[in-house]
Amino acid sequence: MDEETLALLALGEPAGTQTERAHVASCPRCTQELDGLREVVGLARDAGPDVLVAPPDVVWERITDELGLTRTGERTTDEPAPPVASLDARRRRPTGGGRPWAWVAGAAAAGVLIGGTGAWVVLRGEDAPTVIATATLEPLPGWDASGTAEVETTSDGARVLVVDLGDTEPSADGFREVWLLTPDVSGLISVGTLEGTSGRFDLPDGLDLAEFSVVDVSEERFDGDPAHSGDSIVRGPLGV
Repeated sequence: MDEETLALLALGEPAGTQTERAHVASCPRCTQELDGLREVVGLARDAGPDVLVAPPDVVWERITDELGLTRTGERTTDEPAPPVASLDARRRRPTGGGRPWAWVAGAAAAGVLIGGTGAWVVLRGEDAPTVIATATLEPLPGWDASGTAEVETTSDGARVLVVDLGDTEPSADGFREVWLLTPDVSGLISVGTLEGTSGRFDLPDGLDLAEFSVVDVSEERFDGDPAHSGDSIVRGPLGV
């Protein structure tokens, strides 16, 4: 499902056709993405007006420059203003032609949300995460899978491991666990269970990524044994 329709559904808009909505309900990946967007929307709306942050002046300056306006809203050019696009037309436009609603998904992920009954904006008062290391996850013998991993740092210094295995779905009789290994595989630390095909995992403050520098995703069984199964799906070293 295209990201524009998912974003609109997360915002409570009657987006998509009946067939598309049925697909979302039956597709684990689309359902996971929609649930994530809905969570962002719900958290922002529950937070209330106390978290609203006024955007910096540069935001308005860029808007006025783009539209040719003065600070009072008067146009600074005789060129005609761009026409107002029909919302219905935007919703019906095929996704291959410029992806007009892609900004909605990006805004929701960034913490900037548009309300349905009135325009309201929530801006997160924090910097975007910084990627400090990345890894290409290659398949191990017996598996046909691949993916990526990266370590992000947030504005407060916390580190997050982001793992994505693309379209590789988990098996029905097991689950996936994400590990950080030493290069010689003499030590390992579990950082969490991978639900679906991608996930984010908070890393402990004291964890030395120079020592535990290899990302590993394993296939585990429901046997109650917390140890690594020895059946790794993908693996790759983190590099700056």
